[in-house]
Amino acid sequence: MPNLNRGVIVSCQAVQGESLYGLGIMQHFAYAAAQGGAVGIRANGVEDIKSIKGRVDLPVIGIIKEVYPDSPVYITPTLTEVKQLLTSGCEVIALDCTGRTRPNGEKLADLVAYIRANAPTVEIMADVDDMANAEYAYELGFDYIGSTMRGYTPTTKGISIPDYEFLKELVVKFPKAHIIAEGGIWERDQLTKVSRTGVYSIVVGTAITRPTDITKRFVGALDLC
Repeated sequence: MPNLNRGVIVSCQAVQGESLYGLGIMQHFAYAAAQGGAVGIRANGVEDIKSIKGRVDLPVIGIIKEVYPDSPVYITPTLTEVKQLLTSGCEVIALDCTGRTRPNGEKLADLVAYIRANAPTVEIMADVDDMANAEYAYELGFDYIGSTMRGYTPTTKGISIPDYEFLKELVVKFPKAHIIAEGGIWERDQLTKVSRTGVYSIVVGTAITRPTDITKRFVGALDLC
């Protein structure tokens, strides 16, 4: 039985440099999302994950965003972040699965093996960008394959997201996998179209929980003729 149910997962994150970072309010965003019918939360950092787990009875996809000088991978990039997440109580750990070199030359397969050996009840989500990396995630036995990095890597930069055709291909190619759509969903019509691709669940983040970006989007459409 998967830890995550089918439906909308809300990403409640604030990273250093953003207006809501460090204020301890992600738990309130998560509570509001739960009240609105979310089936899960995606959160960044042990502190926020713990506070969210104390506020809502929803499964959490946990990540730690950490930048290293020798790698472009920043979503749960090393074993250090994995070990930290295993103390947070999150039900799912998401890992970058884009094929790019990890910090210190660490290997994705080793991170997966560590989680399986030390926390067999914790599921693992692959944040992929293309079909080749989705295939590798499937071979490694990830519980969820998400389109999180589509459009954010050098080989996929410029691709319009949400990429409906890519999502359809994932669903067809990996019928036994739980495909999670994530990235670029701003409108209800987009979400409806994404759901019709047959994905298991859908993550929505910025459009719900990042008021600065939401405001910028509206301001950008302003026409004061």
